[in-house]
Amino acid sequence: MSGPLRVAVNLTWLAPGRVGGSEQYLTRQLAGLPLDSGAAPELYVQRTFAAAHPALAARYTTVAMPFPRDWRAVRIAAEHTWLPVRARDVDIVHHGGGTVPFTGSHPVLLTVHDLQYRQFPHYFSAARLAYLRRMMPRSARRATVIATPSAYVRSTVIDAFGTDPDRVLVVTHGVPPHAAPDVEHRRSVSERHGLADRPFVVYPAITHPHKGHRLLIDMLDHLDGDHALVLLGGEGAAERDLQAAIDAAGVANRVIRPGRVSDVDRDALVAAAAALVFPSEYEGFGAPLVEAMMLGTPVVCGDHPAMREVVGDAGIVVTERSGEAWATAVGAAVGSADALAAAGRERALAFTLERSGEALAAAYRTVASIGAPG
Repeated sequence: MSGPLRVAVNLTWLAPGRVGGSEQYLTRQLAGLPLDSGAAPELYVQRTFAAAHPALAARYTTVAMPFPRDWRAVRIAAEHTWLPVRARDVDIVHHGGGTVPFTGSHPVLLTVHDLQYRQFPHYFSAARLAYLRRMMPRSARRATVIATPSAYVRSTVIDAFGTDPDRVLVVTHGVPPHAAPDVEHRRSVSERHGLADRPFVVYPAITHPHKGHRLLIDMLDHLDGDHALVLLGGEGAAERDLQAAIDAAGVANRVIRPGRVSDVDRDALVAAAAALVFPSEYEGFGAPLVEAMMLGTPVVCGDHPAMREVVGDAGIVVTERSGEAWATAVGAAVGSADALAAAGRERALAFTLERSGEALAAAYRTVASIGAPG
């Protein structure tokens, strides 16, 4: 093959600002892809992508779907019709949303973010669950190579679908450098949200059921009354249940909810926090853990394989899902803050944009070397 490897990157599923960690994962990988990788990605996207990710839109050829907004049914139809026609001359196709359309004959790199639907099917709508149960096994068989964000997800893919281990590669998250905002900015942001010099812990996560926000409300009952809980992120399916738990516990004055904030304000709040708490029941990776470690904030997370894989020995892993156990872990993190901060910064070096981009380039080369399915 002469010239760069033409890669059609299917991001039509990516509705900017609405798909959470999977958006960060793919866009950061593409940002970290070396200029001399030998790959020439062409991004197939929704119309709002360029405004949300101007640097990527300027760096790569970007083709927007001819639809004014994100309708799931139309997007799925476009993957089966519009995309194969527009991308017919590429060398390989990278499907970043976890599934492969029925049409197309190119070699395929498939990114599988997680298999949460298998472990927690009750967190999915009946329609979404039926779609995943139909499409995921078939997509795994159709893919030339599968990329996963962690060794944990890699093992679940191999176990679930019987995939050849040589064709399932870990392409880890890449996290851009996060330098702690200066003391003045941290203080300003804290005061703006009514925190002032009040000690607090922070949890950046959409209120999806598996994220475990309710456990943190129970935790407050075992923390000193001065401590606040800052919840960052948008509203998910568990929003109503969370608010009911806050009201029932009578802790509305201790739960600060800024919602979605700018990146710089998020970093200021995480850097100012006594600890980042992460009680999620399921993750494919857990990028906020790396971001907190970069900022020197102690990490307290749940006992899940992907999160243990990310934090290593640089955070406190809580094996018990009780408010008392989490409060105890927060106390331990505060008591070991300096040691955890140093260990966290060192651990975060394993998850740079450059490492992620190099792993993605290697995955593209592997797909090209294997070729189209027989």
